[in-house]
Amino acid sequence: MIKKAFKLILFALAAAIIVYVYPREGRFRYQFQEGKPWRYGLLTAPYNFSIYKAEAQFVAEQDSALKQYHPYLQQNSEVLPQTLEKLAEDYQQVLRIMVPERYLEYLNEQLSLIYHAGIISAEELSQLEKEGHQTVSVRIDNIGETRDITSLFTAKKAYEALLSNLPRNINKNVLIRDCHIENYLHENCAYDKTTSQRVKEELLSSVSRTQGMVQRGERIIDQGEIVNHETFLKLDSFRRQAEKRNDQSGGNWVLLGQILWVALAMSMLAIYLYKVRPQIYAKTSDIVFILILVVTLCLLSALIIRNDQLLNIYMVPFAIITILVTTFFDSRTAFYAYMITILICAPISHFPFEFLMLQLAVGVISILTLKRLTQRSQLIFNILWILAMYCIAYTSISLMQEGSLSQIQWKMYVSFIINAVLLFSSYLLIYLFEWMFGYISDVTLVELANINSKLLREFSESCPGSFQHSLQVSNLASAAAQSINANAQLVRTGALYHDLGKMATPSYYTENQSDGSNPLLNLPMEEAAKIITDHVPNGLKIASQHRLPKVIKDFILTHHGASSARYFYTLYKNEHPDQEVPEGFFYPGPDPFSKETAILMMADTIEAASRSMKVYSDESISNLVESLIDAQFNEGRYKHVPITFQELELIKEVFKDKLRSIYHARIAYPKANA
Repeated sequence: MIKKAFKLILFALAAAIIVYVYPREGRFRYQFQEGKPWRYGLLTAPYNFSIYKAEAQFVAEQDSALKQYHPYLQQNSEVLPQTLEKLAEDYQQVLRIMVPERYLEYLNEQLSLIYHAGIISAEELSQLEKEGHQTVSVRIDNIGETRDITSLFTAKKAYEALLSNLPRNINKNVLIRDCHIENYLHENCAYDKTTSQRVKEELLSSVSRTQGMVQRGERIIDQGEIVNHETFLKLDSFRRQAEKRNDQSGGNWVLLGQILWVALAMSMLAIYLYKVRPQIYAKTSDIVFILILVVTLCLLSALIIRNDQLLNIYMVPFAIITILVTTFFDSRTAFYAYMITILICAPISHFPFEFLMLQLAVGVISILTLKRLTQRSQLIFNILWILAMYCIAYTSISLMQEGSLSQIQWKMYVSFIINAVLLFSSYLLIYLFEWMFGYISDVTLVELANINSKLLREFSESCPGSFQHSLQVSNLASAAAQSINANAQLVRTGALYHDLGKMATPSYYTENQSDGSNPLLNLPMEEAAKIITDHVPNGLKIASQHRLPKVIKDFILTHHGASSARYFYTLYKNEHPDQEVPEGFFYPGPDPFSKETAILMMADTIEAASRSMKVYSDESISNLVESLIDAQFNEGRYKHVPITFQELELIKEVFKDKLRSIYHARIAYPKANA
């Protein structure tokens, strides 16, 4: 019960993560462009809304209003009297001895004019000129006065003005050397940012953002009509109002809709796995693997939608689900997980219908062109097919909607190419997920089945007879697996490694004894039986040392199941009929639990027994196969295997045909006359 609840929590957690990252803005369900036909039915206004002006028109009106704007300066009226007072004090105390009184009169007059015009900092004046202002409003004791910006002084300009156009009776050097006129030039004007900003905002706010109204029930557009400029403004205004109403509601309805939609999709995925693929649903790690793929692609989609000015949702390699799930499970589960993912992502795409059509076509072609990934070339061709389908499907949809090649957005093909490039990462992800979840792909199985690998070379050199036996078993088992649609590549690879443990004591196994002597016959029965049965744990140890996958270790463990070392078991029973047989006469097990491991047990037993046959006739071969498999079945060796009687009969026929071809009679070559 706890395990079932935990699995449901995993689906709920995945749904919560997806909903959390999805954009909350309500999606306007209509897509339209000016100059293009309206693709939907009759549209009438569901409520009153204002018509927004075109952006260019609104900006132009704002620019026109801003022509009346000029910045505000605040002039300090106290600076001039303070400066003149300071000048008078300095004259009475110091300057009257050196400077005639006419200089005092000249400075009083000129300073009054300059301070009335205004002295501003050079930085502020430069900024006003850079912004292109020609006039400013100068506030003196809350009374505004408009002035030309060229009438303003900086301290430097005021200094130069005092020294220019001097009367004949005023000496320039006296003003500079004795009067130190720079001491009487101070800024009395400053930029009034608060007032300037307020006036600017008032002017901008005086420009209305809207023009006219659309009344509730008013007809906006009907299917097939061209979206002209006026209609475009109405539709755009309707979109803005719809999104605004959603924002005012806090996005709660959008959130509720997303929760329901994602929960529905995740429920369908959970029900599919539970009902159709119970072997996947039974393993928590398999559920986690599929959910990681679904959630990751949904997160990428949400991220791209939030940054769709630079990115495109078609860059997301959704087909990577079909590749990875097909590689580790089956194509039906891959397609179902793929469809659930695109159903979740469709509502947030800009064109949901187009998105679904494209992704559906891509998913179908990906499944059809990739059944079993055993070579890199298969992946390359699969990705090329996916790219071709994206391009062809998009072109066809665009032509149906736009009716012209000139209206096709060619940058979409760049997105498709990026998508294809990202799909190549699936090859690396296969190895990553194999390491994370203990899976094994057909690519890895093909690599492990390479008889030139270091481990298999060592096996063939140390145990030549056992290695040949493994090759024969591999051929028998893979043919039988194909006949019932089991994983033939898995059986083939597992068979090559199933007797790996014989490398520990190769000379104790008859197939490796070249001189005909058997050292086991000189040992006590229990010890001899223990040596025979130990090739299973020894094989497991060697497999662990060479880091073979768990599924290969399963073949080593189960190829004898929990059966007995029959030769020594029978001898012991004959000599001790009333005693219980010790554990050393039995293999550690467990019994086979899959079709593949069961097929290997059958093939291993039959191939080994066939070597001791004296007559290889159709009848003797048939009797051998029937008796051995029936005996294993009656012993309960296949009670944990999901195999039918029909499949057992097919397997038997394959074994019989293969043994006949191996042991068929050959033509005797004639001897040459001397």
